[in-house]
Amino acid sequence: MRWLKKGLLVSVIALLFLSLTACNKTELEKVKVGEVTRSIFYAPQYVALEKGYFKDEGLSVELQTIAGGDKTMTALLSDGIDIALVGSETSIYVTLQGSNDPIQNFAQLTQTDGTFLVARKKMDNFSWDQLKGSTFLGQRKGGMPQMAGEFVLKKHGIDPANDLKLIQNIDFANISTAFASGTGDYVQLFEPTASMFEKEGKGYIVASFGTESGQLPYTSFMAKSSYLKDKAKTVQGFTNALKRAQDFVQKATPAEIAKIIQPYFENVDIGLIETVVERYKSQGSYATDPILDNKEWDNLQTIMEAAGELPQRVDYDKLVNTTFAKKAVE
Repeated sequence: MRWLKKGLLVSVIALLFLSLTACNKTELEKVKVGEVTRSIFYAPQYVALEKGYFKDEGLSVELQTIAGGDKTMTALLSDGIDIALVGSETSIYVTLQGSNDPIQNFAQLTQTDGTFLVARKKMDNFSWDQLKGSTFLGQRKGGMPQMAGEFVLKKHGIDPANDLKLIQNIDFANISTAFASGTGDYVQLFEPTASMFEKEGKGYIVASFGTESGQLPYTSFMAKSSYLKDKAKTVQGFTNALKRAQDFVQKATPAEIAKIIQPYFENVDIGLIETVVERYKSQGSYATDPILDNKEWDNLQTIMEAAGELPQRVDYDKLVNTTFAKKAVE
């Protein structure tokens, strides 16, 4: 009888363990996140996913890529996603159109522009005035890459409207293809495309728009004000996980980071991923913490004004909520 009692006790303990495990699995809260594109520029996000930082906070993050800032914001406004990872300028555009439930930036991911100037020919001594009279294949008008690009050109005494032939009517997804096919003398590209072109001899990186345009909230996590209020615990957990990932990225080597995020870039050589991570780390593109500060917000709006895309400035306190980021840092 003793062995029977012992056996029953073991069975009961096993069932309790299985029940607790099942409960833990069901306790994970689903959070739908939409990223504006898939990019090595967003490395900390993928680190947080792969290392289980979100799960440690009780969250099951469902990530989907939604091409284009307008489509990403549409998904957020229609509750197709809970959180959007997109350029902070989109929250300004939405606000200026009128909204009863403002979109607020609550955690910053990148703090510089992520594009590079790629020339068709190799240049050992590049200077910005060499763009004068050339054909420049730029980004979509009204988007942050285009605005930061034109801001840098003007900074170096180049009038985008008169000093060069500026092409902006090509979709984001087709810009690299157009350049590879022979369109333009220069092109503004994100990674890893810029480094891939260099490796294949299709173009050569001659300058970084990120180092030239200064710090700004280039890409941030944002959500409706109502979501931040109703799901405060969820948002705090999300931000805590992001901060852990940001700390990891700051301390880890490019090789370590590349190995972790490779599943998100299956068709990209791991050596190339490492090169890109190193480039972004060296120029300080990855935000060291999720706090979006006032100075960065002002720089963002200055760049938008210079591009003629900002009818009026929007107060920092209206569209930036640092409550969760500050607590995560503490």
